[in-house]
Amino acid sequence: MTLTQLEYIIAVNTLRHFAKAAEYCHVTQPTLSMQIQKLEETLNLKIFDRSKQPVIPTDVGIEIIEQAKKILAEVQIMNEIIQLKKGQFAGELKIGIIPTLAAYLLPLFISSFSKRYPNIKLIIQELTTNNIIQALLEDRIDAGILVTPLKQNNIIEHILFYEEMVAYISKNSSLYKKNFVLPKDIALEKLWLLEEGHCFRSQIEYLCELKKHSEANRNFEYEAGSFETLRKMVDVNGGITVLPEMSINDLSAKQLKQIRYFKNPIPVREVSIVTHRHFAKKRLVDTLRKEILSVLPEKIMKNKKTFIVPIEVKKL
Repeated sequence: MTLTQLEYIIAVNTLRHFAKAAEYCHVTQPTLSMQIQKLEETLNLKIFDRSKQPVIPTDVGIEIIEQAKKILAEVQIMNEIIQLKKGQFAGELKIGIIPTLAAYLLPLFISSFSKRYPNIKLIIQELTTNNIIQALLEDRIDAGILVTPLKQNNIIEHILFYEEMVAYISKNSSLYKKNFVLPKDIALEKLWLLEEGHCFRSQIEYLCELKKHSEANRNFEYEAGSFETLRKMVDVNGGITVLPEMSINDLSAKQLKQIRYFKNPIPVREVSIVTHRHFAKKRLVDTLRKEILSVLPEKIMKNKKTFIVPIEVKKL
């Protein structure tokens, strides 16, 4: 049994295709197939059912693959220990981040992280929450930065910070005269939302109890793809939208006058780095987490765990 053979069976399990797994591992298909067959002969059992398309692991194969992930994770940790002892810290870290965080969080730490750790390559993709979870389970990314709690099996959550939700209100709204707002103050027929697929939308639906009310009372069907668009819709067409706190850092003094904070209990979204239960690059992810925490605005770091608005996540 070799580490290479373990890598091959994990690749086949992830991609459910021998040719794609071989391409992913940068070897020919005969080479990959031969190594997996040798492993099966050594263990005297079948890891994959080749009669099925796509190929699937056998019952005992599932257990072996899970153990292989644990073994390779421990090997990665050992390599990181050796690197640190030699004064080297290098590697590649694949990160998935949700769009409603990417535009505001990435600029805070990308430059400083790259300067401090020039030998660590960050590969970052913008993905929805469900896609990040799927990519973690399939070992296509090392970690995700998103909103929690997810309540998903095999996913570990490392909390970063709590971000307040704030209201952005038209100057023509009756709420403009208020210093603070409550969710019940928001007229649903005048509420602008992100499009389906964003976890922030599901949080606002929960916060405003939107699904308990009839959609017939809403006089528009437009759904925005960004917070900037939501603000512009409020400015031009009136009404109200709800934004995450970090998205208002670049607002002008004039626009900030349209921001209203919520009264206690203040609704917040919990932002975390998430990893697979058997993820390998623990030290790299921990280094990234510390770097993010070191550059967060002071106000964000002081936010309390008040009312965490839940998100709607598909169970995988």
